[in-house]
Amino acid sequence: MCSCPLDRHSRSFTGISRFSCQTKNTCPFATTKRNPIFAVRKSKKIMRTIQFREAVCEAMSEEMRRDESVYLMGEEVAEYNGAYKASKGMLDEFGPKRVIDTPIAELGFAGIAVGSAMNGNRPIVEFMTFNFSLVGIDQIINNAAKMRQMSAGQFPMPMVFRGPTASAGQLGATHSQAFENWFANTPGLKVVVPSTPYDAKGLLKSAIRDNDPVIFMESEQMYGDKGEVPEGEYTIPLGVADVKREGKDVTVVSFGKIIKEALAAAEELAKEGIEIEVIDLRTVRPMDYEAILTSVKKTNRLVVLEEAWPFASVASEITYIVQERAFDYLDAPIQRITTADTPAPYSPTLLKEWLPNAQDVVKAVKKVLYKK
Repeated sequence: MCSCPLDRHSRSFTGISRFSCQTKNTCPFATTKRNPIFAVRKSKKIMRTIQFREAVCEAMSEEMRRDESVYLMGEEVAEYNGAYKASKGMLDEFGPKRVIDTPIAELGFAGIAVGSAMNGNRPIVEFMTFNFSLVGIDQIINNAAKMRQMSAGQFPMPMVFRGPTASAGQLGATHSQAFENWFANTPGLKVVVPSTPYDAKGLLKSAIRDNDPVIFMESEQMYGDKGEVPEGEYTIPLGVADVKREGKDVTVVSFGKIIKEALAAAEELAKEGIEIEVIDLRTVRPMDYEAILTSVKKTNRLVVLEEAWPFASVASEITYIVQERAFDYLDAPIQRITTADTPAPYSPTLLKEWLPNAQDVVKAVKKVLYKK
């Protein structure tokens, strides 16, 4: 059994299945038990700066070269190179049998993917936006998420549903919704929301190799983001959070593109001598509770930042777990920052008020520190 973090962390999952590293002797982490982020950054791998969309494309292409059962399907993924150019060049390399343009019928092609996964394939389904996944949610919730248990393990469901989530500017209420907590509420699904090109590539490769259905949520406003990504093979295990910034005064937990607001607030607060620790969940389910609890036990204060409605949010789950397992360590009530509890407005002025921002984080941090 390989000793890489992909295998080591997979055994701690609380879901139905466990997956082990499939890289075997080629695994870059075979001689280390360190966190994969740390291991890659300390290695001699050549780093280059690429866009988020390129990281997604590389992850899918590498896995399709590695495993012929992997294929991509969705609206405009082939001839148009993807609505956000996240599959650019893939049709030319893999052909129309493995990069498939579908009709505008999410229920139909989500169902095809479920049946395909039951027959041994590893489909990647791209939704032009997860707002449109609601059309196919019956296939995701009632079939993909439940089939492995209902078949007593006879049908693993190795598939990925990916595409953009949450708001992307003035797109109106029906195109600006975050559904991470919806899907995370469903046993049998794993939910991943990366915030950097590095995380996107490593997590997507692990998601494609996983034997359970994975909801992989991106952002239209992140596809052009640039970041360092190493050349060559690497993966990041699902269910492992990352400390994006270390601090001693307050823990701020977030994920996805909104974490940029936490990092911006951290820079501003540092000028006042306040050091916040920013934890990027990366995977909403399974959630790395231990990373959160360890940080809270150090800082004694917690703020949760999320781009979603407040009721029954991911922040609600985190708040419950911390009060249950680390109540005696808290020196202040937990604060959560979410969107306003309304559909997203179209007006740019109202949208700015609706979305959380860095100043909201600054205020919440000072509130838990009892500072004005």
